[in-house]
Amino acid sequence: MKINRVIVIVLDSVGIGELPDAAEFGDIGSHTLGNIARVVGGLNLPNLEALGLANIAALPGLTPQLQPTAVYGKMAEVSPGKDTT
Repeated sequence: MKINRVIVIVLDSVGIGELPDAAEFGDIGSHTLGNIARVVGGLNLPNLEALGLANIAALPGLTPQLQPTAVYGKMAEVSPGKDTT
């Protein structure tokens, strides 16, 4: 399959689950996007839902897609610790 175009969407500072070193920094349970979704009673993001956002982590209001329209994932910081405090 030939791919002519790649679009990368980076939601900077929008955490979607804790990193493996979360306990070292008091961040157990970190899930910024999930917590926002819970507080507002669920998200309504049909385009990001279709792309596969809810396939990364459980998000109230969004359904994981069996055939998302994109390849999805989350990144982990390479340097140890937090990038912001």
